[in-house]
Amino acid sequence: MSARIIIITALLLLFNSSFLSAQNPLSGGQIHGSFQTDMQYYANDNILGMNDSSLAGKRVGMNGFLDLLYTNHDFTAGLRYEAYLLPMLGFEPQHEGQGIPYYFVKYQKDWIEVTAGNFYEQFGNGLILRTYQEWNLGYDNSLNGLRVKLNPAPGVTIKGVVGSQRYYWEKFSDGNRGIVRGADGEFYLNDIFPFLKEKQTQIILGGSMVSKYEKLTTKTTLINDSIFQYKLPRNVAAFAGRLNISHRGINFLTEYAYKMNNPSQYNNFIYRPGQALFSTLSYSQKGLGIILAAKRIDNMSFKSKMTEDANVLDINFIPPLTKAHHYSLANMYPYATQLNGEYAFEGDVVYTLPKKSALGGKYGMNIALNSAFVFDIDKQPVAEGIAIGQSGTYGYTSDFPAPGGTLFFREFSVKVSKKFTKDLKGVFIYLNQVYDKDIIEGHHNEYGKIYSHIGVADITYKLSSLHSLRLEAQTLFTRQDKGNWASMGLEYTIAPKYFISVADEYNYGNTDPGSRTHYFNVAAGYLLNTTRIAVAYGRQREGIVCVGGVCRQVPASSGLSIAITSSF
Repeated sequence: MSARIIIITALLLLFNSSFLSAQNPLSGGQIHGSFQTDMQYYANDNILGMNDSSLAGKRVGMNGFLDLLYTNHDFTAGLRYEAYLLPMLGFEPQHEGQGIPYYFVKYQKDWIEVTAGNFYEQFGNGLILRTYQEWNLGYDNSLNGLRVKLNPAPGVTIKGVVGSQRYYWEKFSDGNRGIVRGADGEFYLNDIFPFLKEKQTQIILGGSMVSKYEKLTTKTTLINDSIFQYKLPRNVAAFAGRLNISHRGINFLTEYAYKMNNPSQYNNFIYRPGQALFSTLSYSQKGLGIILAAKRIDNMSFKSKMTEDANVLDINFIPPLTKAHHYSLANMYPYATQLNGEYAFEGDVVYTLPKKSALGGKYGMNIALNSAFVFDIDKQPVAEGIAIGQSGTYGYTSDFPAPGGTLFFREFSVKVSKKFTKDLKGVFIYLNQVYDKDIIEGHHNEYGKIYSHIGVADITYKLSSLHSLRLEAQTLFTRQDKGNWASMGLEYTIAPKYFISVADEYNYGNTDPGSRTHYFNVAAGYLLNTTRIAVAYGRQREGIVCVGGVCRQVPASSGLSIAITSSF
């Protein structure tokens, strides 16, 4: 009997136990869950080029899931049912299907915790291991195997994992992807050493090791009419160490990671080891917060399948150092992490002007400044006549402190949040961006850099205790790409249950008059307790959706969409 059948059978028995008598030792359990369905009906739209031919008959897309979690004393069990029938536009066709790809049982008692089945895990900042799910990206790199977590002494946490990663609906078998193994230790020195217990300085040390085993595949190359075969490693190991020191309002965190040579499709099968350094320094006090961060990434793609270069089977995660935006035009050019090499810096300052001050006024005011820069790293040929990144070679040499000369991304933003009266408040944003579309999106000298100025005004007026009106206006100015954009939206809310909105994005600055398109949309929603239903009709422009530096392309579409979410 397969492990999957055993685990699912155990889950069903545990779920059924909640109906047994109180004398049964499994009684008293609780079931919780969440549910989400996103559905789109695609209408013909000549301007967007949507018709029976382009849609290939796929008029309806649906992504949905049901999460169930059962807890009973020291035991926890869960499963997730998923359905992509068919996947919505912008999601990989490999998602198509339905089933239970995620299931687990967990036992926790005293100082030990054991999980069998699927699980998500992160070591440190994720530089050598992070598995997670992001539903809006269609991303899930969960591990299916075994995890053990130990707390053998105060301040000491040790974790060990082994398993294979999720790869759409494809079951793990010998050779179709690797096996991931790892261990992590974290040591909170203030709990370990009695003389540090009362100190205001807190110190945490951590270390990790992760390896992947992958059955060898044969790869050859042709050089000067001679065939050469690559010597590909079966095992690739990565190591990381981290330090976190905090004292009152000051916090310093740093982590360094080293990955052994890992030739793969993503790095063009070069044999250079990978390195990553990630550091943050923050300070906070009443009314003021400052964060400075830096990272250097060199050849740090780490996948459990060497021939895969899409956003799947990533073993690790590199935290982004660019600000996430929630307004559509501010998020038109989001940055995607460049794992083959980047040097990034970010600074954040948040300041709250006190109430009844000269600038803060009666209700005070919040100002947030952000600046981010991302460059290429320095890369030099390994020898004369060998191109940088040439397959089958060391790839390149790189001086650690030196950034490269190519700017990938730059952004400066100012955000002001202000309450004017008890009924009127607003958020105002200005952004200045430089975005290298060729590098970030993988084009070949087609677009170059895009320079843009973006403005946002979000104003809410409270008509009564239950009724409010929100106006959202955005504009984007650029002489590159598709030119200038403007957006306007109006939302009426009856708290706490109803809302209705209308919005339009207009590409009025497109150099092609025939492409100056309106993207009109009308939406309504209903909220009751933990259930939310939203319906929208209109157009959606093409673009990129990014979460944490991981992105997917979204094509333009037109039609009806329905979203239902609930939890219990």
